[in-house]
Amino acid sequence: MTHDENANWFPHPSPDGRHILYLAYAKGVEGHPRDHDVELRLMSAEGGAPKTLLTMVGGQGSINVPCWEVGSRRFAFMRYTRRSRNTII
Repeated sequence: MTHDENANWFPHPSPDGRHILYLAYAKGVEGHPRDHDVELRLMSAEGGAPKTLLTMVGGQGSINVPCWEVGSRRFAFMRYTRRSRNTII
């Protein structure tokens, strides 16, 4: 559905079938790594240019199924915080 050079993942159609929510990583990113810059994008299910809603640190688990509320007006997502190299886990 997308026609760009990004690594696009996790398409989630809205319950009303009008929109697709997905994650877009920069070109060359393989898989869906965590703690990586990613864009949360929305596009019409009919196609066309996507709209970037938010640039964030994300990865697998940023948007899960089902992420839309029943009325297709809102969705849920998770934003990670970037860990510093000095963080002790």
